[in-house]
Amino acid sequence: MSLPHAILTALLEKPSSGLELTRRFDRSIGYFWSATHQQIYRELGKLETDGLIRALPAEQPSRGQKKSYEVLPAGRAELARWTAASQDPKPHRDALLLRLRAAAVVGTAGLEADLRRHLELHQRQLAEYREIEKRDFPPGRDGTEDRLRHLVLQAGIDLETFWTQWLGRALADVAALPGGEPTRPA
Repeated sequence: MSLPHAILTALLEKPSSGLELTRRFDRSIGYFWSATHQQIYRELGKLETDGLIRALPAEQPSRGQKKSYEVLPAGRAELARWTAASQDPKPHRDALLLRLRAAAVVGTAGLEADLRRHLELHQRQLAEYREIEKRDFPPGRDGTEDRLRHLVLQAGIDLETFWTQWLGRALADVAALPGGEPTRPA
């Protein structure tokens, strides 16, 4: 249910066309709520059918012109209702953690290289988040919207910091194991 709410949020921040919206997802919202371009376009259609958004009138009638969308009062009310609602955290699912558990019974062949790859990916993501923080949240930007957006970014920074630290420990532990032989299940 969160994709429509992510789209409503993005459109309330700035009315956009589907293409602009997908680009904004790629640069911001997609860091914590990913969606394919097809999913976004499909959801825009549903939101419009449900009366939560509308296509803005085109300045010039033109075939194939991209539609820009804005949120209607019903869409704002739905987003406010969803924001105020209680929701339990989702259980964490990560294939890398499952593969690490499986390595305990089948051996660690290939695992160290993938742990290094994951570490590099998380280090790059952390560096990107820190660049965004430096660019978008300089000292003194502490309005309500900025503070809330910065909290989201800080969550990403904290998660990437966790992963880089944990992967560093995991690599050290895996490297210290004898020869990649299977161990007894825990």
